[in-house]
Amino acid sequence: MKSSLTFATAAAVVAYCSGSVALAKCHPGGGHHYSPNAQQLLDESMEWMDRYYDSEFGYLYDFGGASALRHETRSSVWYSLGLLARNGKGDAEEAEKILSLVVDAQYKNVSAQWYGDYQVYPEEPELATDTYPAVIYNSWDPNWRGFIGTVMVIILEEFSGLLKNETQDLLVASLYNTTIGDTYRVGGVDDDNLYPAYSNPSIMRAFVSGWVGRRVNDQNMTDAGEMYAQEIIDLFSMSNTLSEFNSGTYTGVSTFGLTLWAKYLPKTSIMGQKGPEMLLETWKAVAKLWHPEMKNMAGPWDRSYGYDMNRYLSIMALWFWTIIGKENSSLIKRPELMSHSADFAFAPMVVVLTDFLESFLPKDLKKSLTTFDVEERTFDAQAFYPPYDTMPRNISTWLSHNLTIGAESFNQTDLGGPARSQEAFNPVVAQWKVGSEIAFLSLYPTEKALQAKVSPGKVSISYPRGTSSSIFSLMVSTFSTQRTVKTLEDIQGLDLTVTGNVDLDYTLTFAGQYGGSSKRLRDFELWNFTYVMPADFVGTPELNLEFALW
Repeated sequence: MKSSLTFATAAAVVAYCSGSVALAKCHPGGGHHYSPNAQQLLDESMEWMDRYYDSEFGYLYDFGGASALRHETRSSVWYSLGLLARNGKGDAEEAEKILSLVVDAQYKNVSAQWYGDYQVYPEEPELATDTYPAVIYNSWDPNWRGFIGTVMVIILEEFSGLLKNETQDLLVASLYNTTIGDTYRVGGVDDDNLYPAYSNPSIMRAFVSGWVGRRVNDQNMTDAGEMYAQEIIDLFSMSNTLSEFNSGTYTGVSTFGLTLWAKYLPKTSIMGQKGPEMLLETWKAVAKLWHPEMKNMAGPWDRSYGYDMNRYLSIMALWFWTIIGKENSSLIKRPELMSHSADFAFAPMVVVLTDFLESFLPKDLKKSLTTFDVEERTFDAQAFYPPYDTMPRNISTWLSHNLTIGAESFNQTDLGGPARSQEAFNPVVAQWKVGSEIAFLSLYPTEKALQAKVSPGKVSISYPRGTSSSIFSLMVSTFSTQRTVKTLEDIQGLDLTVTGNVDLDYTLTFAGQYGGSSKRLRDFELWNFTYVMPADFVGTPELNLEFALW
């Protein structure tokens, strides 16, 4: 049976337990000091967000360029944390205004699937009406419970001394209800996809449940968080990898969530015990895949918002900024100009947590993030994402100074990886230097099973469940030195040799912003080289790529 706590009742619980459960740390009057890198990130991100803040309305304007001055909820809460971290004149008051408005608009229908979640934007009509249906990940987003709830916890832990008592009570009440609402989520039910393998929201879910349960003395809630965390840990422990593996964006969110585990939960919690270890193992993999000269995480990528981290803003780049400096990250001078720039609003969380995260990273690991001091290196791992993976994925990456090749072998239930997004899933990726640019080649996923073998300068790809209808579509970057590509020979920076049992007479199309017969992916213009199988083909489709740098 679904249970809940009304906001009034929750406030009473807060008043009852606040004296006996002192989890919040008070830092009145700007008692926080950040490293120079973190302070720079805070200053630059807040200067950008300040320009979007509508003080009269109490929300940030939507960062999108096509929103007609509508506002947005999640980034406004993130901004409120930045206001408290900066703690300039009037900042705390504005933060309280934002938080009060967001909590007031929190969904309160206990029987609704979205109970305890937060509006996508404050101007939206009433949810779940004939004219505004409730569509998961569209008109409402269940992950926003975690993205907003975790930040409310940080605010209570770090900045309670800047908030009125009634604001603190309001946040705890809101957190209690969002935690109850999150228990309505079951992977595979009601179009929801939250399984323990969905790393970033599942880590946040376990944390909020464990933290709130302790805060309000709700043992069932505490236990629920602990049990869910154990499922996440069991998956991680199979290979010391996140199920949602190697994503410039979501490895950054999982880093955030695991840091919360380690920082704000006691050692009596399985999360407090395992968080530091999982952080270290995750960053060992990051350090091996991060190419400091190309300023990219080498492929393959389970979920990506682009093909070159120098051109899209990733949350991992924000962590790199604070740990090794902006100049050594993949961010340009003005990050807000990059693709996917709305994630610049994630900066306040990185700022507040980065010193604690760094305490778990050995000096040699941090040094490796700035120097590629070998001729080449390889990385091999496994990751498992049930129920979409029928077996663990095998990941193999080869890196040299000017070329990286990464691929993963998999057998899955859906196209496009666990996220079921062909645009996001990049199972075979190569990147190389062309002057000051980073070029790329990515296999567009069109099969549910793939076998790949990576070796220096080469990758072999086959489709175990393929047929004569199978295709291999290679998405290749554009080049400033060769605006028009007509053949493989026009690819800049390397000679690409293609062999296999495919028909070697490929088709070539262009995906441009203003034309071309293919569609841009993640804002990137592309050349699409597609190979098909011979009409009478019988067997296992196979394609071999050999890269020879100029």
